[in-house]
Amino acid sequence: MGRPKQFDPDVAVEQAMEVFWRKGYAGTTPQDLVDALGIGKGSLYHAFGSKHALFEQALRRYRDGQTRALVEMLDEPGPVKARLRRTLGLLVTEDLAGPDRRGCMAVNAAAEVAGVDEAAAGLVRQMLDVTEGAFRALVEEGQRSGEIAAGRDAAALGSLLTNTVVGMRILARVADGPDRLHRVIDAVVDSL
Repeated sequence: MGRPKQFDPDVAVEQAMEVFWRKGYAGTTPQDLVDALGIGKGSLYHAFGSKHALFEQALRRYRDGQTRALVEMLDEPGPVKARLRRTLGLLVTEDLAGPDRRGCMAVNAAAEVAGVDEAAAGLVRQMLDVTEGAFRALVEEGQRSGEIAAGRDAAALGSLLTNTVVGMRILARVADGPDRLHRVIDAVVDSL
């Protein structure tokens, strides 16, 4: 009798994230996960407890990676509006690049399971909170530099930008090209 196949849990969570991101929570079967991770069902359940527990870990990994990348893009040097335009443009490019147009895993999770899955909803809220905070900080920086009027409500603008990103990520899943999305970027940046 051979030894059970060893696997790296971090790599497994990354691979599971890709499956959940592509297929959604409900559309992902335990067999899909076993096939993607290259392990047996027993090992899957022993390591992660359940499909849902693995989904939560995958959503956390997505949240952490995406929020870190967003904050880093917004923190790059240069004028505030140029950084915002570049960051939003990169999201469009990313969303339109893949043939399956899978969008944002967190937005997809919110649409799919947030009404019935408080744990997933909480993870998505955390991601949106960090996103909104990063946008608010960018607006406040723009107010200090004079690029954005000081009298504007930075918290409201942070919420507006977060909502814009969520809408753009949904729109990108069905858009026939980047034009409409770039019009949204132009409108929102110009409105600041």
